[in-house]
Amino acid sequence: MAVFWAILVSFLAVALARLAQTLRATTKLVADVTDQAVPLLADASSAVRSAQTQIDRVDAIASDVQEVTSNASALSTTVASTFGGPLVKVAAFGYGVRRALGGRKDDEPAAPARRTVVGRTVPGARREKRNLRGKRD
Repeated sequence: MAVFWAILVSFLAVALARLAQTLRATTKLVADVTDQAVPLLADASSAVRSAQTQIDRVDAIASDVQEVTSNASALSTTVASTFGGPLVKVAAFGYGVRRALGGRKDDEPAAPARRTVVGRTVPGARREKRNLRGKRD
């Protein structure tokens, strides 16, 4: 039985030696990962800070654009209210003058008036006949 215990103890010693070797390798691996992770975390932290700075700049630009947009809207409203009414009146007056002075020549008769009835145009002469049909006494 002493031989059995000697073999068992030797197997346990070999197992403990391999376990100690595995623990040393694991400790070295964790130390290497830590040495590489610290600079990576520092780089990530600086990237996040840089991104925050850029976001702050974009926010400032967006607020400036919003202010310019509101100023442009106010300016267009002012211009439209100041010049819009008089320009429409001048355009209407010009149209009326053109129509009155250059609408037709003295030697040409006026074109007969046309009227649209349910999607089609009826000459003025036919329209007068239609109107007379409805007014018979």
